[in-house]
Amino acid sequence: MRRTLTASAVLLSASLFSFGQTIPSQAPVSSATQADRKDLRHDRRDIRHDRRDIRSDRRDLNQDRRERNGDRREIRADKADVRQDRRELRQDIRNGDTAAAKERADIRADRKDLKSDHHDLRSDRRDLRHDRRDVHTDRRDIRHDKRDLHHDRKDLRGDRREDRRDLREVRYDKRKAHSKK
Repeated sequence: MRRTLTASAVLLSASLFSFGQTIPSQAPVSSATQADRKDLRHDRRDIRHDRRDIRSDRRDLNQDRRERNGDRREIRADKADVRQDRRELRQDIRNGDTAAAKERADIRADRKDLKSDHHDLRSDRRDLRHDRRDVHTDRRDIRHDKRDLHHDRKDLRGDRREDRRDLREVRYDKRKAHSKK
């Protein structure tokens, strides 16, 4: 099949040369069209990267959510420890136990742990809020990139139409000049 196509192409070009005609060449691709194609490739790549960023941000958000829920569980457990220590302290004071100072130290330590857990939870909430904002801006960037890609495609189609129109005009002018000879 390939041989017959090649042979027919050679015969066609040979017959054209024998009659003094040349093979009509394709119109050169304008540099603007090439730049538009390059822009389209870059826009597609940017969209892929933005989507990848959104996926990783979602993963990070879910991880942050899990960590925040773990911090909440720790806070609840620390509050329960403080309640238990207070109960034991009241019981020891009623029974006249002198080791109540140790219980007070335990309560202070538990309160300190509780305060640090609250601080961690607040910072996690702040990080989560920033991550959500990043996801939102990435989604907005994807919408803008898609819109730009759409406009670039429309411009490229318009450029192709103009190139075909120019090629038709050149061919028409050649035929017209050739017919006058």
